Amino acid sequence: MPSNIASAVVFIVNSLAQLYLFVLLLRLWLPWLGADFRNPIAQAILKLTSPIVIPVRRIVPPLGRLDTATVLVAFIIQYITILLILLILGQAAGFAPIAITALVNLVLLSLKLFVFAIIIRVILSWFAPAGYNPGIALIQTMTDRILAPFRRIIPPMGGLDISPIFAIILIMALTIVVAGLKPLPI
Repeated sequence: MPSNIASAVVFIVNSLAQLYLFVLLLRLWLPWLGADFRNPIAQAILKLTSPIVIPVRRIVPPLGRLDTATVLVAFIIQYITILLILLILGQAAGFAPIAITALVNLVLLSLKLFVFAIIIRVILSWFAPAGYNPGIALIQTMTDRILAPFRRIIPPMGGLDISPIFAIILIMALTIVVAGLKPLPI
């Protein structure tokens, strides 16, 4: 397979996997962040992920507040995605490097999820600062706990909240550190 076609196929496989993994990670993080599951978007997230997570939950019970079934499903999907990418590229790797890369990729996707949520919240605050929308409510729930420590240190100045900038800088720095832990460049 020519390298440009292989790159395109890898892009498609990785993009589709990451989209579903974002939904799974939302399912994992929303209870921790205190989301209202009566929200229609939260209901949709549960509906999209339940066919895979619920059967696994029968085998793997949660550990306290940690939804181990969702973590396991996300890990398996990420592991299979890496295997497919390696197969497409004609490369091979052992179980441990793939597993570590899968775990690191899940952490990186979680960090991206929070950066995207903060950016979306900032943009929405410019256009609809007082309106209610299920999407806005979910974004606010996701970002409130992340931004709260930054807001205690850096209060709004003249009505301008710059705490999201510092939160994004810290998350991006953490992303650089975590990305350095990947044994495979996938």
